[in-house]
Amino acid sequence: MTATLAAPGRLLHQTQFLRLWFARLTSTLSYYIMAIAIGWKIYAVTGSALDLGFVGLIQFIPAVIFTLAIGEIADRYDRRMIIRAAQCTNACAALTLIVVFLDPTPNVKLLFGAVFLIGTARAFELPASQSFVPALVPPAILPRATAAWASANQVAVIGGPAAGGFIYAVDPVFVPVLALILLSVAFTLVTLIRVQRRPPPRHPPTLKSVLAGFDYIRSKPRLLGVITLDLFVALLGGVTALLPIYAHDILHAGPSGLGLLRSAPAIGALATTVLLSHFPVERRIGAKMFTVVALYGAATMLFSLSTWLPLSMTALAVLGAADSVSVVIRFSLVQIETPDEMRGRVSAINYLFVNTSNTLGEFESGAVAAWLGAVSSAFIGGLGSLLVAAIWMIIFPSLRAVDRYQPANMENTQGG
Repeated sequence: MTATLAAPGRLLHQTQFLRLWFARLTSTLSYYIMAIAIGWKIYAVTGSALDLGFVGLIQFIPAVIFTLAIGEIADRYDRRMIIRAAQCTNACAALTLIVVFLDPTPNVKLLFGAVFLIGTARAFELPASQSFVPALVPPAILPRATAAWASANQVAVIGGPAAGGFIYAVDPVFVPVLALILLSVAFTLVTLIRVQRRPPPRHPPTLKSVLAGFDYIRSKPRLLGVITLDLFVALLGGVTALLPIYAHDILHAGPSGLGLLRSAPAIGALATTVLLSHFPVERRIGAKMFTVVALYGAATMLFSLSTWLPLSMTALAVLGAADSVSVVIRFSLVQIETPDEMRGRVSAINYLFVNTSNTLGEFESGAVAAWLGAVSSAFIGGLGSLLVAAIWMIIFPSLRAVDRYQPANMENTQGG
């Protein structure tokens, strides 16, 4: 495996993967430029930290409602069709934002409606996209493809919020218009993807087949540990919902400063994922994952106490770099240990426990900030991340002991 991985240029020859990579980039850019505009607009209209938390909660709801259906659909139908349907749903959200931003008396309920559409789209698009990646690259270069896949998100997180903040300062309506253009590009790229795949099962879905993803994860202690680790770390340690408060009240940086803060984690993450795409983590995987989770918590605590924009951005960049290593390790473990016929269902559950923990974490951060203040909320979250890492090392010793990636058909030789 190591010898095969020694040729990073091979990724550049994976045409279908590159199309999906650029589709993810443009689609995610559209998400982040809309997210920055929505967050600023809601706080400008309501001045409520709790309302910022509701943005995360509303995005969490579709994932809970649709998780079982998402996995079954992704394993039974053309994943390209699912991704394109999600992109069309995001386009409806962008059109809703145009209506809101043109109204001199903005309707906050419509903003929350757009958030629900975005949450629904992401609930379908991300599991379908993630489970699609292994079908587009040889198994030997999947860890490199995983790092490259993560880098697409980080590029979008850098460019999206910064562009969204600056464009919003010029004219808010330009933000959803740009989002529509980007979604059109993403839709076209996904349409052009060609991939050979075994025919999906023809038997009708049953409750057992729908719940098979949960049974599979439960039978794999390492997968269970990986998914629940990020669930609780993101639930406690996320500070995204608090960034409008920090930009407005603590750092006095305005909407452009908010864009810079939102982009800062991705700056660190992008630099890290570029390195990982050439020098992947191949030994002592478990120990390194827990180390970067602890670093994530410490960086969050530093950010919580900062009142200087450059220091705040530095802390967020370190936070993003640590998280990117964790993301690559977790994604690779999940995809390598899951057979293709199960990847849709497992990826959907992974989305529920991992990605939606970010949105639910935003609600938690907003609620605690409304009660104790933004600084206390962020500091407690960072401290909680450190505690979770320590507890999970004890609860899941087999995860801590992981040395190398193992494919799904290999037995787990570690104790558990």
